[in-house]
Amino acid sequence: MVVVMHVTPPKVNGWTPLLMLISLTVTLGTTIPVGYFFGVLNAPAEIIKKWCQDILANEYDTIVTASQLDILWTSIVSIYLIGGICGSCFSAVLCDKYGRKGCLVISSVLLIVSGILFTWCRAAKSLEMLMTGRFLGGIASALIFTAQPMYLLESAPSELSGSVGVFTCIGVTGGILLAQVATLSHLLGSERLWPYALSFYSLLVMASLILLWWFPESPRWLYLHKRDSAASEKALLRLRGRNAEEEVQQELLEMKATLEAKSSSEASSLCTVLRNSELWLPLLLVCSFQATQQLSGINAIFFYSLSILTKAGFSDGAATWLNLGIGIFNLCTSLLGPLLIRRFPRRPLMMISCSMCALALLAMSLGLFFLERSESTVLTYFCAAFILTFILGFQLGLGPIAYFIGSELLEDSPRPVAMSMGSLFSWIGNFLVGMCFPLLQSVWSSFAFIPCMCVCIYCLLLTWRYLPETRGREPKDVKLLMSQGLSSKRS
Repeated sequence: MVVVMHVTPPKVNGWTPLLMLISLTVTLGTTIPVGYFFGVLNAPAEIIKKWCQDILANEYDTIVTASQLDILWTSIVSIYLIGGICGSCFSAVLCDKYGRKGCLVISSVLLIVSGILFTWCRAAKSLEMLMTGRFLGGIASALIFTAQPMYLLESAPSELSGSVGVFTCIGVTGGILLAQVATLSHLLGSERLWPYALSFYSLLVMASLILLWWFPESPRWLYLHKRDSAASEKALLRLRGRNAEEEVQQELLEMKATLEAKSSSEASSLCTVLRNSELWLPLLLVCSFQATQQLSGINAIFFYSLSILTKAGFSDGAATWLNLGIGIFNLCTSLLGPLLIRRFPRRPLMMISCSMCALALLAMSLGLFFLERSESTVLTYFCAAFILTFILGFQLGLGPIAYFIGSELLEDSPRPVAMSMGSLFSWIGNFLVGMCFPLLQSVWSSFAFIPCMCVCIYCLLLTWRYLPETRGREPKDVKLLMSQGLSSKRS
């Protein structure tokens, strides 16, 4: 007797209206402000420096030289990065204690306070308010970089992990473009309105905070950290839809199995994670990718894009509009992320990305070198094309994948620590670029991007040798491929 059993394939969960609303709102209220902080001081730099000089002369009876003013300006720019480094040190603790959504709410409050300080610093004639606002913004940004990818990845079904993971990169690039537009001289980048340019992002934060408060907490955090299965089920039903009860029960069973498999002595403290040799390779990958993302040269291009374009032979006016065009191109290429990440494996995307970035940086360095000697118009446009090629290569892999790869490589318990460590290395890399790139420019001139090229080559070799393919795999399956540390095999 033959018994024919019909097995109904599980329904493939996709985007629901609530999940899409969460992704867009969280991006609008958290990662766009982070990108805004990165780009907002570029255009109005001379206006704000002049205001700082006047404040020191009138309020403190201190006359500063040009070099002292440059040091003060470097401090104003860098204190945001120092805040990011500080925030990375305790972001994992806040994510575990208050939840992913709770951590984002805390960061939103910090961003609003920062915006209030920016708005009133000129009227109060206070340099301290300006620097405190930048520092608080850095702390908030570090919390966002740790909590936002985890919140989206833990709220989405596993097959959408790559698609929701790229919203971090899209938000940052969109924030940079928004800052470039808002600080145009005929908008908010004037001598009278620059405080409003600095705080403009807070409108987005306040609008999204209302919805963020209503959104469900991460179901995995509720189940695995709070041990609240009822709240986790309620959150999953809201996220997946009322007609997806079968899929919700399956996810709850998987989380139950994960909880039972966890050792009673297992903890997510930094020391415990660092003592576990099986986690050394994924930690190396997460920290290296995050650091490479910053040291690759992308922030050097956006921090000093106007001076680079001027050096390439463009007039000040042309450089300003071309810089805006580069920001638009950066955002458009980042929008390719959801499509690419969902359809293509992570390893080849990362390898192509690192290769393109390295070659573009080498070509741009050579182009600027010969441009200084020939002043060729053709080379001017070639240098601009190399910048666009670099941005395209960056957005193929280094931009989006570095933000969420930790959530695909590590299981729930060590994930917050790994994400916060990756965030820490990201901020350190960002700080090094901000402090060292001007020095490299003064010493090596057109070849200042060569160290960035070397970092991209390092990431290419690291990806080729050690990164296992994570697309379509659960972290528990990927863990087995990295358990032998540097002796591990990819498959």
